[in-house]
Amino acid sequence: MNDLYTVSEDVGIAAAGAEAGARVVRALYGRRLARVDKGGGDFATAADLEAERAILDTLRAARPDDAVLGEEGGQQGAADAARQWLVDPLCGTLNYAAGTLVVAVNVVLLDGDSGGGAAAVADPFGEEVFLTDGRSAWVRREGTDAPLEPSSATRLVDVNLDPPFPSAPGFRAVDLLAHPGFGERFRPRVVSSTLAVAWVAAGKRAAYVTDGGDLSGSVHFAAGIALCRAAGCVVTDLDGAPLGPAARGLVVAADAETHGLLIGMIGGRERRPRPSWPTASNPLSGAGSNDG
Repeated sequence: MNDLYTVSEDVGIAAAGAEAGARVVRALYGRRLARVDKGGGDFATAADLEAERAILDTLRAARPDDAVLGEEGGQQGAADAARQWLVDPLCGTLNYAAGTLVVAVNVVLLDGDSGGGAAAVADPFGEEVFLTDGRSAWVRREGTDAPLEPSSATRLVDVNLDPPFPSAPGFRAVDLLAHPGFGERFRPRVVSSTLAVAWVAAGKRAAYVTDGGDLSGSVHFAAGIALCRAAGCVVTDLDGAPLGPAARGLVVAADAETHGLLIGMIGGRERRPRPSWPTASNPLSGAGSNDG
């Protein structure tokens, strides 16, 4: 990492970028917005595009030499740059277009030298920003910061039911929901936005489960994963293994007991390559997850 940059400054930049995107998302809510078809039923709205521009303007002004990967604009700068920002300007596009106020703005720095960890997830309508420097995690409300405290007390588990389903039939989210043990211990929720990943760190969800490949470098998931790790959550793939090139999907739990119960219900499955899902090497593919 450049010696002139500090992690605390990077967190401030991540927060500023996420807040800039959130302001656009709020301002354009309820308007008739042009759509850009991405294929496979996925699309972006003018709010996605304008929010990403606002985030990129913030990042370029503060860190002009850093690379950026935006969900809508793609790669800017070297893909293997030591410092790269991942930007998901509106996670939950289908929610937003349908008038459902459950969306997230995700900004995270991947720093190849130090491991980075600066990340921000903004809730535009809850007006909260979840932040991490890679060591601790906190939430900012009305200018006041408070530590994030994971808890399984709600018993609510958010399960991503959005296609594609790369692990079927070995793993299907609907089968997890139908498991008799699931109903005995948990209550399902389907938010269809990676805002729910941040909610695990905040104690609003006991866990989050999604299918996929290696999601640690995905524009959709990387910020939430960074938050949860820093908050002390248990973060693995569907097999209970660490995230990495061979990983499939994501299980984030508030504590070890909740994680163990869910992994037991999911059961061990043979891993299969999933090239069509977002991975660290291809973080934009399969972008329909969580409604964009």
